Parts: sequence; structure tokens; C-alpha cells
Amino acid sequence: MSSSTTVRPSRPRVVSIVGATAAGKSDLAVALARALDGEVINTDSMQLYRGMDIGTAKLTAAERGGVPHRLMDIWDVTEAASVAEYQRLARAEIDRLLAAGRTPVLVGGSGLYVRAAIDEMEFPGTDPEVRARLEAELEQLGPYALHGRLAALDPAAAEAILTGNGRRIVRALEVIEITGQPFTANLPSNTAVYDAVQIGVAVPRPELDERITLRVDRMWRDGLLDEVRTLEGLGLREGRTASRALGYQQVLDHLAGTCTEDEARAETVRATKRFARRQESWFRRDDRINWLSRPAGTDPAELLDRSLGLIDRQETAAR
Repeated sequence: MSSSTTVRPSRPRVVSIVGATAAGKSDLAVALARALDGEVINTDSMQLYRGMDIGTAKLTAAERGGVPHRLMDIWDVTEAASVAEYQRLARAEIDRLLAAGRTPVLVGGSGLYVRAAIDEMEFPGTDPEVRARLEAELEQLGPYALHGRLAALDPAAAEAILTGNGRRIVRALEVIEITGQPFTANLPSNTAVYDAVQIGVAVPRPELDERITLRVDRMWRDGLLDEVRTLEGLGLREGRTASRALGYQQVLDHLAGTCTEDEARAETVRATKRFARRQESWFRRDDRINWLSRPAGTDPAELLDRSLGLIDRQETAAR
């Protein structure tokens, strides 16, 4: 079936495209936004940062094809990420589009940000004293020691949070101490705020690993080292969130002299593959996601048609 003959959904709704890094989500989101008279809303936590273009694989202006992309390049690299603030901004964009009769197309691989945008999710408060004490312990003991403590208190949270992500580990331990509950008890429920169709793009593991390797090689050719040098001058090394981004952390280590350039590139590949597995594990736990296989050689037009057909079937079932 060609895209010209696919029946288009008649009522605007939220569409969310998820999956592992390098699976090809962004191109599909652009095609869907065109077909559904919509706009793209970013759900990738690192594409929120200005100047982090090559290492986060942001689409160029030409690749966006005139489709507006919202919630990209909104934070300086020195600003710590806030899921609560992201939720406020994302829902404002979704509501604006729905009120205009247009379709919000969310795309990204940051599972917590996707859920914060479309599901019920409340954010526990903070305690400055508890936070300061935990951050001092992070500075003294390092993230691996605190991650071990988190694993003892909340194994599910420890599984979901990377061992090197000190900021998120501190936040999880803070919530546990403040609320007396596991951090995972405060994660989003499966109760949707919006009528959403969620589509997962699935690439076979060997092919995904190859795509990741090729993507990292392309980032190096496109000038990732120069991008990181520029951002370092803007405070990237001090940014508690941005400095931990895949590729950026490894290049910063290289610039600091703790590893060679080849070692930084190889570690970026390894870390990205590990991250892709965590992404898949996170998204596979949500049975509302409809997975579309995208093996090598899949025609983009065919993937678009399959996505539109899925949206139409869910729309018909909801009537």
C-alpha cells in the first residue's frame, strides 16, 4: 500500500515514537508530522541543550523538511535537566497543537520524558539539606558507591539509572529519604493524560549495534571533538546533566588527558550500545507500545504506511 492511499485518522491525537538510539525514529516522526498536519515535539533529554547537535544526532534544518520541531535547544549546557519543567513545557506544546486541531508527534528515546509528557506523573518535593548531604557524599564517594546504596534500597530504580549518572542517583536517594517510599513508587503510572498512540521502532540487535558504530564514526567525522571543545568553553564540563551525555563525557575525558581519542571513540560505541539495551528494556515493559520491525532495507514509505495504518486502526477502535 502506498502512503497516498492510506486512510488518514480524522481526529487529532497524540502520537509518540519511541525506541533505542539509532533506530530511525526521527525520520519517521517527520514523515508522520507531514502526513498528519502536525509538529514534532522532542522527548530526547539531551537534544534539549543548545549546541549539542552532532553528539545527539539532531536532524539538520534540511532533514526536518520544514516541519517545526519543538523543545529543542532550550537549555544552556550549564543547566541541570528537570523532568518536572520538561513536563510543563511539553504539555503546553501538546495542548496548543490539539487546540488548533493539529497532531503532536513526540519523538525520542528518553523514557522518563516520554512518560512525563503523556502519563500521570507527580514530582515529590526536594529537601535542600538532604540534597546537599547526598551531593557531598557523591563528591566524596563517587556515583558507584551511591548506586550500590540505591540498589539495596530500590533495585528497580538502580536497574533503570546508569551507574555513572550521579545526579539521578542522588535524586532517587533523596526521594526515598523524603517520602519513605521506593523511588520507583513515584515513577509515572500507565494512566494516560492524553489519547495517545505509541509506536516503537524495533531494529534487530546486530543491525542496531552496527548502526550505532556507524553513527559514532559519523559523529567523529562531522566534528564532535570541535563541538565539545566549543561547549567546554561555555561551561559543559560543569554542567551536571549535559556533561554526562554519551559521546560528550568520553570526549571531555580525552580532552582532560585521561584517555586517547581512539579510546574515547571506542568507549562511546560501547556505552551507546549498553544504553540502547537499557532503552529497549524500559520501553518493552510498557504494553501500550505497538512495535514495528525495521530490519535493514525497510522502505521508509512502507514504515510510514504501517504507522498510519496502526494509528487509523486504533482511532477506529476508539470510536
